[in-house]
Amino acid sequence: MIRSALAHVPGLGGWSDDPLWASFYDWTVEHPTAGGAIWRLGINSDLRRLYRAADEIGRQPAGSRILDIPCGGGVALRGLRRGQGVEYVAGDIAQTMLDRTLRVAERRGVAEQVVPRIADVGDLPFDDVSFDLVVTFTGLHCFPDPERAVAEMGRVLRPGGVLTGSALLNDTGLRFEPLRQAGRVAGLLGPGCTSADLETWFAREGVADLVIERSGAIAYFRGVKRG
Repeated sequence: MIRSALAHVPGLGGWSDDPLWASFYDWTVEHPTAGGAIWRLGINSDLRRLYRAADEIGRQPAGSRILDIPCGGGVALRGLRRGQGVEYVAGDIAQTMLDRTLRVAERRGVAEQVVPRIADVGDLPFDDVSFDLVVTFTGLHCFPDPERAVAEMGRVLRPGGVLTGSALLNDTGLRFEPLRQAGRVAGLLGPGCTSADLETWFAREGVADLVIERSGAIAYFRGVKRG
């Protein structure tokens, strides 16, 4: 993603900071016209696809429990509706990101539904089958062990629940290989995975009906956990 493309620039900060590249990424998401143009030029991706994916959050009924991991700067909160009556757990390894997410939640008028948690996606501090929806936007390509991350997200998902998100997959084309390599050299991208890997990992966790849609460098995925 755009923030991954900027990750190699010296002085922009790392995961435990509030880095400039992350702020820029958030800015592009919150400014559809300018941000959409940047996404098209930079990664050949349609920003509106992210908005549509986030809309799934707003379709959850009152009483639902949602996990956003990693929540980053809170861009997925655009899908959360005021007075929706859900518990939205924002998980991230960085307190600075949780702080930013809470500020966004307050600005959007949804802070009473948001619960910030320091959380490592490789060892989630949540009970089995405890969430109705798990969203993971632009995070899977950053994790050091994406297979383990999928296993953990599948573990905490309830039967009938949805696991959805987006990632810079390894098979989105050679055009984007320099982007992936630069992020890995900077230590901000993990090994990543392919569409076939996702299919295998989701199936192993009982997450079926997997749909993967590519949008330039990014792939969006969605599956439903079997009962």
